[in-house]
This record gives sequence, C-alpha cells and structure tokens, in this order.
Amino acid sequence: MADLYGLNIEGARFVKACGGNTHPDGEACVILARIGEDAYALGDSKRPHAEPLRFTAAELNAAGIDLARFNLTA
Repeated sequence: MADLYGLNIEGARFVKACGGNTHPDGEACVILARIGEDAYALGDSKRPHAEPLRFTAAELNAAGIDLARFNLTA
C-alpha cells in the first residue's frame, strides 16, 4: 500500500453523511472521499479547513464506517 498521506486529494469528491448527533452548532457529520485504490480521506464537515485523515477500507470497516452509506466501494 502506498503512503496514504502521499496521495493527492486535490479535486476529490467528498460525500457527506450525518449520524443524528446534534450540537448547539448543528448536526455532527463526516465527509469521505475515495482518493485511490483502497484509500479514503475522512474529514469533519464542521471543520472544512482541517486536513482530512486517511484510511484504508479495512480501517474504516474496523471503525464501524460503512462505505455503502457514502455510495463508495472498497
């Protein structure tokens, strides 16, 4: 596997999913984009300027994140 943080995310198409948790400043949501073969970038919709974290499909699955919810495939 290539270095996930070496992959370019410029122009990646991020998809948003919300979990129903609400805060005074709005609902908690994550954004996810496929950035390569078995490589994904995960960000926080409330912090759009923060660098997204990078994960493999197996890591996202282990964390309970269902790629199908984002219409992204492993």
